Amino acid sequence: MSLDPFHGHLTIDLGALAHNYAALRHQAQGLQIAPVVKADAYGLGAAQVSSRLWAEGARAFFVARISEGETLRTALGPERPATIYVLDGAPSGSAPRLLACDLTPVLNSAAQVSEWSSHGRSVKGGLRAALQIDTGMNRLGLRVEEAKALVQSFDGLRGLSIDLVMSHLACASEPAHPANAAQLARFQEARSLFPEARASLANSAGVFLGQDYLFDLVRPGISLYGGGPFGVSHPSLRPVAHLTAPILQIREVRPGETIGYGATFTADRPTRAAIIAAGYADGVLRSFGKAGQVWLGGAYRKVLGRLSMDMTAIEINHDLVVAPGDRVELLGDHVALDDAASASGTIAYECLVRLAPRLQRTYLGAKA
Repeated sequence: MSLDPFHGHLTIDLGALAHNYAALRHQAQGLQIAPVVKADAYGLGAAQVSSRLWAEGARAFFVARISEGETLRTALGPERPATIYVLDGAPSGSAPRLLACDLTPVLNSAAQVSEWSSHGRSVKGGLRAALQIDTGMNRLGLRVEEAKALVQSFDGLRGLSIDLVMSHLACASEPAHPANAAQLARFQEARSLFPEARASLANSAGVFLGQDYLFDLVRPGISLYGGGPFGVSHPSLRPVAHLTAPILQIREVRPGETIGYGATFTADRPTRAAIIAAGYADGVLRSFGKAGQVWLGGAYRKVLGRLSMDMTAIEINHDLVVAPGDRVELLGDHVALDDAASASGTIAYECLVRLAPRLQRTYLGAKA
């Protein structure tokens, strides 16, 4: 399908994704990488992303919702029998759907343990499950003492085959934060309760915290897609998402005139502005207008005034030769994901998941 030249284009570079997968595996000293592909692979297309990662050797994936797991199982097909972990676990009444698509729940509470084990007591060897231990996030998971009670109970884990024990770091993006070491100590205690199970603690940032945090399996998300582990670009990672939009019009703005809603920008000199076909309906965050920069004509160009739903104004030099239809980079090789996030007052995760359906998408480097 040919792309509409008057549209925003989102190019997803699956070759860069594969590079990042290899870089993370190297950082994790060759351990198994289980990519996090929840929220449609952070907005980049779970089917396409997971298919390429399967080709690179990934055999386990994490999603958040059961529906995401169902969709991913269909996309991968029977020829790619991956383990798909569902972070929401096994809420009451969900077992038939999990079983129908061979999804592995990450059990988060005693109630979920009971729900899943009740279906596994008639299954030889029990039903496979992961167990989430809350080591300080206070979000999902069993407390360490609850896990101990299950182990000590006569039938607390009957019907289950605990494949993986995991937890999630709250402050991994801040390497010096004392919560990291505290969570590591709690997780080591919890892991000792399940000596036969594999263990996983590290997310993207956790992979870079050192060997003590690696265990048996790591679960990167944002760094697969080009986001740095600590909120800034990392030299070993490549951008996966490339967003461009065309110039709609060139305007000459006189001193004293304003641009955009709220008249937040007033020209103090003759100003040349390019109006580009991208706004918050395309997923460019409205807050990007405060400090955002785009790339055009070999240089960074600042945003002028507020973004609108469909358009953004940028400043260009009077001697720059550009015309309507020329494309402007909003994410990619020059406008790093983490830089765009910082300019928007948010994190790389949000910048990706907000990329809108109306952007026309192209995938580079797909493999069967």
